[in-house]
Amino acid sequence: MEREIWRKRVRSGSVALGPLNRSATTFIAGHRGLVGSAIWRLMKREGFTNLVGRPRSELDLTDRRAVFEFFGEIRPEVVVLAAAKVGGIQANNNYPVDFLSVNMQIQTNVMDAAVAYGVPRLLFLGSSCIYPKFAEQPIREDSLLTGHLEPTNDAYAIAKIAGIINVQAVRRQHGLSWISAMPTNLYGPGDNFSPTGSHVLPALIQRYSTARETGSNVVTNWGTGTPRREFLHVDDMADACLHLLENYDGPQQVNVGTGVDHSLADIASTVATAVGYQGRTEWDDSKPDGTPRKLLDVTKLHDLGWKHAIDLEQGISRTVSWYRANVADLRR
Repeated sequence: MEREIWRKRVRSGSVALGPLNRSATTFIAGHRGLVGSAIWRLMKREGFTNLVGRPRSELDLTDRRAVFEFFGEIRPEVVVLAAAKVGGIQANNNYPVDFLSVNMQIQTNVMDAAVAYGVPRLLFLGSSCIYPKFAEQPIREDSLLTGHLEPTNDAYAIAKIAGIINVQAVRRQHGLSWISAMPTNLYGPGDNFSPTGSHVLPALIQRYSTARETGSNVVTNWGTGTPRREFLHVDDMADACLHLLENYDGPQQVNVGTGVDHSLADIASTVATAVGYQGRTEWDDSKPDGTPRKLLDVTKLHDLGWKHAIDLEQGISRTVSWYRANVADLRR
């Protein structure tokens, strides 16, 4: 089956930059996840009339045959590859094989099918963890592959690096105008608020909210609180993705962030204030801190004409409100 598809593949040149065709068949892989759902909401508001998404129960992206059959059925013109197996520091540290294998399968299947059917425009979403643990700050795009990765999530990072290289290889070999975006830490509506599987900011929101509700006098967080992190609201991320699809065509990945970072202690304090928690915070320094600082250089993105609109305090307040309104139906 695959060999026949490859024989029929059409050669495509560079796309013309500018507004995407709002009636083009646009497949958002991972449309129910944190980023994918935000991109879906934005594209709906922007007038896209032929958005396609499939839940995992209907399309398992690790099933190669199913992915190829799906692409043959819908023939997408634009693909946003936002699907991934994700988790926080504890999950990445405990299950590295899962994070490497599943993400490699998803990426390879979707990209191979997209090449086979000549998809002219694909956006691959990675993660800022692709950069070396001790990269010079703020981290430039050309820091990729210049040093050792953070050990607690190196398997996930390697999968995402492979995705970037895949995009670059497709551009060289097949002339398709595919691009990659590397977001900083994301948060917002649709996040995973699991106590053990979530990323740091939703975990803090869940932890402080529970402490407030139960009347606990103390909240204990992992590490020392000194590492510095940059956070971007997922609605800003969605806006940046559309901006890149319409304004960027190059082989190098593009960093997406705010260009501003905060200590985890300050972030925890902002969350505590947003949820109305008045107890004290302690830090368990027997747990790993992870990378000491991770701030992206977003000069390239700014030069392309995009900047974030939602500051951290405002974004956390919005996310807390969403969390309270949806707590009964949250992903856990």
